[in-house]
This record gives sequence, C-alpha cells and structure tokens, in this order.
Amino acid sequence: MPENHARIPDPGHDGGPEAPAARAAAEPDAAAAVPESAPAKAEGGAPASPAAGKHSSAPRAEPSAPGPLFVWLKEIATVVVIAVVLSFLIKTFLFRAFYIPSESMVSTLDVNDRIFVNLLVPEPFALSHGDVVVFRDTQGWLAAAPEKTEGPFTWVQDGLTFVGLLPDDSEQHLVKRVIGLPGDHVICCDAGGKLTINGAPVDESYVNAAEIPEIRNFDVVVPEGKVWVMGDNRNHSADSRAHMEANGGFVNLADIEGKAAVIAWPLNRISVLDNYPDVFKNVPAGG
Repeated sequence: MPENHARIPDPGHDGGPEAPAARAAAEPDAAAAVPESAPAKAEGGAPASPAAGKHSSAPRAEPSAPGPLFVWLKEIATVVVIAVVLSFLIKTFLFRAFYIPSESMVSTLDVNDRIFVNLLVPEPFALSHGDVVVFRDTQGWLAAAPEKTEGPFTWVQDGLTFVGLLPDDSEQHLVKRVIGLPGDHVICCDAGGKLTINGAPVDESYVNAAEIPEIRNFDVVVPEGKVWVMGDNRNHSADSRAHMEANGGFVNLADIEGKAAVIAWPLNRISVLDNYPDVFKNVPAGG
C-alpha cells in the first residue's frame, strides 16, 4: 500500500541545498579557531613548512679561517718588527756596531773587523786605563769624508745602520786605547824607552810586536774631562801624539761613543777585547 507522507530529503548527500548550511552550523570557523602564530599541520599531523618569505631567515655562513700562508706571514712580520725595535733600543742604549777601516790598532784590531761598543762607558760606568774606545772626530784628526754616492738602495743601508742591524762604516769615528785619564801625567819615554804614567813605567804588552815602536817624545798632563789615547800599532797610528796642535792632542770625554767590548766579525776573530789591567796595576792615581 503506498505511503501517503512526504519523504524527507537526506542532508549532506550530493551537495543538497541544506548541506552547506548544516556544515556551517555544525563547524566553527577554522580561521578563528587556529591562532595565527601556530604552525599549520600538514596531512598526517606533521607541521607544515612556513610560507616562503614569512618568519624565515637563511642560515648565516661561518667566516672562513685565515689560511696557513697568511698566519705564517703574520708571524714572520711580527718577529721582524720585534727584532728591529729591539735592535734600535740596544743600539741606542746598550751596544752599537762599528767597522774598523784602518791599521792603527793592529794586532788588536784588524782592518775590516766589526766590533760592538758598550755605550754605558764612560757614563754611567767610568773609563779605565787600557780601554779601547771609539770616539767622534770633532777635532779634525781625519780628512773630510767624501760625498756619499747615492744608489737605489742607499736608504736601505742607512735605515739598517740607523736601527743597528749594520755597523756604522762612516769614517768620522776613530778607535784608540786610553793611556792617560784626567789628571794623569804621561811621559815618553824613560831611560829604558818605556812610557811612564804618574812616574810608573808600564810594559805595554798590547803594542804590535811585529815592529819596534819609534820614540816620539811628549810630556803631558791630562786635563779634566779629557783623555790621552794611542794606537796599538804605534808606527802607523795618527793618535794623540800626532795632533797636539788641536786640543793638545786630547780627546774630550763627551766625544767618546763607548768602550769597544767584542770583535763580532769575522767569525774566526770573535773575541772579547782586553784592557790589560795587569799592565796598569802599579800606576798611581793622577793629580
């Protein structure tokens, strides 16, 4: 028997007219339910990738470490700078290198020897008889130095000399041995041909034994602030004896660069220079 009541349509099937309304009523707005900051989840529950350009940044590249060559060059440069600074300080306050151009001190010093000079003598440490000293030529003992020829690398040599890495080869310095100190009475010679200091004869064992020294008579009293100097190679040394017309032949203490301490070059001549204290041990103090 046919049913007389109307059929109620099935909601949700085939997109019927009541389906959207029903879904809207049954489900809250998804955009309102999920906070904006929360990451959306992909299918299967895993977080989805953030949108391109939104809340994302590319990983920063680590700075590259300097190469071994750069590190090596840096270390070499540091060592060179330290060496130059130390050399300059040593040359300025402690030791200075000089070149020997003449034979006036043979056989103690040979031509072309390189020596180191102690700059702490005569101040703060005093000179002694027999010290070998280097002094500036302020009295005109030497001929004027010729004009220096400038070459493409002259500045390099001058710079190395200035900081003390090369010896001073200018010929406006002299090197001699101190015979008379301030107040000493020095005479050449007694009846036995010996030099006397304050009446005491001295046996000068440092004099070049290859030649018999020529006698050059003199009789001097050394003034305050000055010294009397002579070369060990007596027959070939234009020392105080040869320049008595200039400052009496004396060397001003203020002109003394220092006391020659060692022969540094050539290698086969490296040695400490002696002031022969035994030679002067019997010399009494000067006036």
